[in-house]
Amino acid sequence: MTTNPHPLAIEATGLRRSYGDTVVLDGIDLAVPRGSIFALLGPNGSGKTTMVRILSTLIAAGGGTARVAGRDVAAEPDAVRAAIGVTGQSAAMDGLLTGRENLILMADLYRLGRAEGRRRADALLERFGLAEAGGRTVATYSGGMGRRLDLAMTLVGQPEIIFLDEPTTGLDPRSRRTLWQIIRDLVADGVTIFLTTQYLEEADQLADRIAVLDGGRLVAEGTAAELKRLVPGGHVLLRFAGPAELDAAARALGAERSLHEIRRDDEALTLQVPGTGTRSLRAVLDALERAGTEAAELSVHTPDLDDVFLALTETTGTTGTTGTAGTARNGSGKAAAR
Repeated sequence: MTTNPHPLAIEATGLRRSYGDTVVLDGIDLAVPRGSIFALLGPNGSGKTTMVRILSTLIAAGGGTARVAGRDVAAEPDAVRAAIGVTGQSAAMDGLLTGRENLILMADLYRLGRAEGRRRADALLERFGLAEAGGRTVATYSGGMGRRLDLAMTLVGQPEIIFLDEPTTGLDPRSRRTLWQIIRDLVADGVTIFLTTQYLEEADQLADRIAVLDGGRLVAEGTAAELKRLVPGGHVLLRFAGPAELDAAARALGAERSLHEIRRDDEALTLQVPGTGTRSLRAVLDALERAGTEAAELSVHTPDLDDVFLALTETTGTTGTTGTAGTARNGSGKAAAR
């Protein structure tokens, strides 16, 4: 793997693409550091796959510029292709060949030579836990095995950047987690991963940075923690030993803030108080102490990526105009979480 010293693996400015009158990408700016995992989220039809196809030189952009591995995707497509690997939603394997034969075929396409191609095929089978299955036809593989082999085929050319377009779709939880660990190991070796996914847990678990695409525009970008802070819903949940303690806490906290902000559940003996930061938590504990009561249990709940995704991709119609996603941007149109 030949590594370009430029600190950014992928950078795009004002990237656009339309199909007829339908705008799929409308001025996208991206900056993906080397050796990181970047996740692109968005509902069906939001433009995720189109973005991957442009960056991997499969289709041309309608406007803007993009550089991958330091190379312009329009002016130097061959150099870009030499530096990347792509694993799409559909596995690119021959089911009539064995796993090893598929890898050797890929090595032949890279013109690695007979000995080197077979050495690399065997090494990848071992790395992906497929050594025992390497002599079986791919048609007999499970879904998880097939996805691992598909990714192994992408690595034959030792790419420095890998585009994974919804790589775990259809996999069971165990197979998905196995693939996650493989992805983490690749990044530990210095590979950059550009991931599109609809599994929000996947982005939360893997990505260093996440961008949310909706209506052809990036409506937010940041770390998982930064994105979670963009939407309301964080709260402190207090559970009490009995009704007397619950009443005392409700009176004390009601004096600190509007009662309509606090959710009370008499059956569960709980109070739900908005806020997740240390200041909010300290205020709650101080109020309970002044009232001479305490909670039997306390937990802090923050919005998850499901909440973020639903809030940021909620639309007002078919025009691509964002609804609550507008709160994630500042006046310049740049994502507030950047």
